Amino acid sequence: MKPIHFVGTSREDIRDLPDSAQESAGFQLFKVQQGKEADDWKPMPTVGSGVREIRVRDESGAYRVFYVAKFEEAVYVLHVFEKRSQKTARADLALGQSRYADLLKWRREEGV
Repeated sequence: MKPIHFVGTSREDIRDLPDSAQESAGFQLFKVQQGKEADDWKPMPTVGSGVREIRVRDESGAYRVFYVAKFEEAVYVLHVFEKRSQKTARADLALGQSRYADLLKWRREEGV
């Protein structure tokens, strides 16, 4: 099972979700750690190569988790946020892209 590494404030952001959404997102990430697919996901190539989005819906709203699991050493959670409209906000996409770029830079520097 791969460990999960949270990039930026993503750990705090997931903890700020309502309990039911937090539980659902956590369960979906656990499936990803085991090499399985999340129940409801889609690719997010605009954020980065191999980035996927877990979609969580409950009575309190819609939430998203950007993550990348293509690396052998870990699953990286890039961004967690509440989705407030049909289209993903530019700021959320930009933050995901920035954190993905930071992750790639870190992996190069560390020789991972």
